[in-house]
Amino acid sequence: MRRITALRVGKGRRKRVNVSLDGRFAFSLEAEVAVKEGLQIGQELSASQIEALARFDHFHRCLNAAAHYLSYRPRSEFELRERLHQRGFDGDSVEAVIAKLKEQGLVDDMAFAQFWKDNRESFSPRSQWLTKLELRRKGVANNIIDQVVDNIDEEDSAYRAALSKARSLPLSDYQGFRRRLGDYLKRRGFGYGVINHTIERLRPELESRSR
Repeated sequence: MRRITALRVGKGRRKRVNVSLDGRFAFSLEAEVAVKEGLQIGQELSASQIEALARFDHFHRCLNAAAHYLSYRPRSEFELRERLHQRGFDGDSVEAVIAKLKEQGLVDDMAFAQFWKDNRESFSPRSQWLTKLELRRKGVANNIIDQVVDNIDEEDSAYRAALSKARSLPLSDYQGFRRRLGDYLKRRGFGYGVINHTIERLRPELESRSR
């Protein structure tokens, strides 16, 4: 058994507690971990208790990193796992953290896919094909992607994307306008049939603008 002889809060943005055992620095812990475990000067720790504290601290740091990453926007399970591995966290801690976050509903690929699709539909409409491709790159399972994306209305999405882009294009050269708008829609994954139909649908509106 080893005795805690000092508990000192270290300097820096992330508050960590430096733990001294038998008069010498032994390890540091997240301040929250030290509080949760009720560490006190004079307390005796066995080797297994010290090892358990180290594992808990690693888990807690991994959890904090995950929470920070998720604070910007929802993430797929694949994205989160990759990010945590890149940060150097071991596989056991990563899997334990992801399991905890899934239990809390903070990591949910179905909800993530819906968020991603809705965000694209609202701010940058694109085709089913391109939306599916983006979600596959995020590691979302095909069955989830199909459930979420198959209800995208290609004609409506292409029209809204084209209408937004058309406002920034000059109408003096209609063929040039048509080519640039078509290229724009093609980059968003729409097929030629949808593109041509969309431009023809827009044509009366565009001509009325030029009068």
